[in-house]
Amino acid sequence: MSYFPTWKLKTEGIIAPDERLPTGQTIALGLQHVVAMFGSTVLAPILMGFDPNLAVLMSGIGTLIFFALVGGHVPSYLGSSFALIGVVIAATGYAAGTGANPNIGVALGGIIACGAVYALVGLIVMFTGVQWIEKLMPPVVTGAVVAVIGLNLAPTAVRSVGGTDFNAWMAVLTVLCVGGVAVFTRGLLQKLLILVGLGLSYLIYAILSNVLGIGGKPIDFSLIANAPWFGMPSFTSPVFSVDAIALIVPVVIILVGENLGHIKAVTAMTGRNLDPYMGRAFLGDGIATMVSGACGGTGVTTYGENIGVMAATRVYSTLIFPVAALFAIVLGFSPKFGAVIQTIPQAILGGTSIVVFGLIAVAGARVWVVNKVDFGDNRNLIVAAVTLILGGGDFTLNLGGFMLGGIGTATFGAILLNAIMQFGEKRQNR
Repeated sequence: MSYFPTWKLKTEGIIAPDERLPTGQTIALGLQHVVAMFGSTVLAPILMGFDPNLAVLMSGIGTLIFFALVGGHVPSYLGSSFALIGVVIAATGYAAGTGANPNIGVALGGIIACGAVYALVGLIVMFTGVQWIEKLMPPVVTGAVVAVIGLNLAPTAVRSVGGTDFNAWMAVLTVLCVGGVAVFTRGLLQKLLILVGLGLSYLIYAILSNVLGIGGKPIDFSLIANAPWFGMPSFTSPVFSVDAIALIVPVVIILVGENLGHIKAVTAMTGRNLDPYMGRAFLGDGIATMVSGACGGTGVTTYGENIGVMAATRVYSTLIFPVAALFAIVLGFSPKFGAVIQTIPQAILGGTSIVVFGLIAVAGARVWVVNKVDFGDNRNLIVAAVTLILGGGDFTLNLGGFMLGGIGTATFGAILLNAIMQFGEKRQNR
């Protein structure tokens, strides 16, 4: 089903990655992909204290880098990675959604290092193939690690709401708005449940505080009125800290897993084998993350939201994505857009965080369900159980001169524990 039902696409059925649509349709569908990625790409930098304008700009630049390195063969949009939120917050000591992150430079150094390792994985896969990654990170491991990211962030989400009763009720209302959009809408509105739900709660907050004088601090709309339409985003230089790098680099495992899963999904939907481009996709994503971090932006990753749009429209033409990237680059140079983001109250960001972090945790469980992970198998049971507690409890290890936080400990623990138990099973079965 297309979001533009009155338009006749070039051919009936699927538009394959190497097929091209007329210019008007390509532009319109490209704009739709910008709308699809917008909510998450803006929310992630807000929760980490990054500049949302710069994050949107770097998502466009990153998508162009990815498109070039895969030779235009893989349809994908790169947006802000949620996998990095927990480790960035841990590395910088930042309270989610409370304004600009004063220690952003330290996070950027870790993001660049993570991108470099990701790019290295891409080069290795280009020469060796992707089978070893699938063995190292079976669904039980990837599902547990994804779930851990959400669980590790749970206390941060609750604290970010703020201490007043009004903030608490606004956070609950925000959750209800997002849930209402998810359940009672269809089509494009449902795809944008976070963005639309946040917008509804923003409107309610403005009516209560600005019009009726109830509750929290009124929204200062003069910030939007005084902001220019066009201007430069805030660039920040990275600072390389061993502790921050040790916390952030393990997230490369999640980024690889996300990209691997997304490309496998597109392969299944299009009937085109994209495995030969897997290494180049990892390399492109890694380089895009390094470029973004070097400029002050978030790490980037391939976006499931945009894969959802492709599944709905059945249009996989890769040319749509550089068009979407150009739209994002233009948006990134608009301070007025950034001013709108700055006016979002803390309580609403806190309520949104509760939903988003919860969805991340549930996404891990979904990996288990989709891949039919057998928890009657003791190996799967132990790997998942230990990983969840290590990450959810923020189990930290001091290794020489640096610390490995809960997410890193859980990630490496899941991989090692699975490998050791798998080796033991093989010896037992001889």
